[in-house]
Amino acid sequence: MNDGQNIAASREWFRRAGYGMMAHFGLYSILGGEWEGRRTPSYGEWAQSYFAIPNERYGALARAFNPALFDADEWIRLARDAGMRYFVFTSKHHDGFALYRSEVDRYNIADATPFGRDIVAELAEACYKYGVRFGLYYSQELDWHEPDGGGYDRRGGCSGVSWHNSWDFGGEEGKDFTRCFERKIKPQVEEIVTKYGPLCLLWFDVPHTISREQSLELSALVKKHQPACLINSRIGNGAYDYVSLGDNEIPRSAPPAGMDPSAADANALGGYKYSPYGLYESACTLNDTWGFKYFDQNWKSAETIAKNRAHLNAMGVNYLVNVGPDALGRIPSFSRDILLRAAEL
Repeated sequence: MNDGQNIAASREWFRRAGYGMMAHFGLYSILGGEWEGRRTPSYGEWAQSYFAIPNERYGALARAFNPALFDADEWIRLARDAGMRYFVFTSKHHDGFALYRSEVDRYNIADATPFGRDIVAELAEACYKYGVRFGLYYSQELDWHEPDGGGYDRRGGCSGVSWHNSWDFGGEEGKDFTRCFERKIKPQVEEIVTKYGPLCLLWFDVPHTISREQSLELSALVKKHQPACLINSRIGNGAYDYVSLGDNEIPRSAPPAGMDPSAADANALGGYKYSPYGLYESACTLNDTWGFKYFDQNWKSAETIAKNRAHLNAMGVNYLVNVGPDALGRIPSFSRDILLRAAEL
């Protein structure tokens, strides 16, 4: 089978997949949305930015990160039993901390924590074991651990004090995202597409500062090693295979069915960017956060999840439902109960 047939098969699989699980897990899971007696009203995984926690203090959380109850088999069995066809995991979020063993940067779970294991590797094995396809999330622009992490030219609209790490590294003056891109982003993306077997997709996020050339370079890098790996639209600059709708976006009507790939970066129509292959996905939370927040008990009902899935799938949109494991590595029982009940409806 040639590369073109591989990618065509991947697109057809994605079109039929319908339902997946996403998991946000990292150092922020320890905080649970709280810092020095304050609770964030925003996303749990944005805690470092919301509270402007200096890297020196936030990075110290790595010495306490020991998710002793993490069980990759348990996570993936839940996804399978809930009827999900694929699983997407945060290999590195905006805080810059990698959940796999990175040779590029020692700020990672294997080198910086007492846990010392490669969670991405264990999840990849479990996905293979249980017949669930494996995908990875990677924050290709925002990196609060890096002086030149992106987002410094973006104003407002974020879930913290700034898109970039302004509390440690100041304002826009003197910053150059290219340095971060070349030193860390690009080589880490190459790591994750070469170390963990076939990936069904790479889920990039928040493209602001990244240039068109850099988005295209990342896309080419992924396709060089994994031609059949799908790339979502949040890589930026039209270098994608499918469209990620807005966070928790449940559209009333179907997005465009597809168009010529040469027009993939056309202006939005009815609120959507065009997918050249008619492939869309909506990533949604079970409560109001992605990363674990112990006091967020605003859970959606199983009936709502089942209804959303049916509505999205009828329009040809995949439903990617997030869970936020706690610091011990447990998917909250509320999440488990909702997903398993929804599978029965």
